[in-house]
Amino acid sequence: MQQRDTQPILIVEDSEDDFEATMRAFKRTNLRNSIRWAASGQEALDMLTAMVPKPGLILLDLNMPGLDGRKTLEAIKSNDGWRKIPVVILTTSDDERDIEGCYALGANTYVQKPVDLDGLFAAIQRLKEYWFEIAILPLED
Repeated sequence: MQQRDTQPILIVEDSEDDFEATMRAFKRTNLRNSIRWAASGQEALDMLTAMVPKPGLILLDLNMPGLDGRKTLEAIKSNDGWRKIPVVILTTSDDERDIEGCYALGANTYVQKPVDLDGLFAAIQRLKEYWFEIAILPLED
């Protein structure tokens, strides 16, 4: 088993329903990695400080109360210890300013959340295949 199989995935999502749906989608893909949930940007940053091992991937919602996804992304990508962690923006927004802004802040991928469950399952399957079977991710220092 590679380190990538043991690194957790951090899902930063303020909607418990969306988190549960994403969890179900990952379970359906037979993902071995554990999944951690932060319900806010601030909770995500607090978790990252204490998490060992660091996540292999972060799925980040943009529109959250308090510290939103943009500010959370900026904090992650400006931290030397977290900068290499791939961040996938998973949001309902298809606004060009959001897309441009997230890539400018260092997002690795921007995915619009499908509106239906089947679409979400298909998107999560592709994310899993890409990030955990095709892409070679940096190992934790």
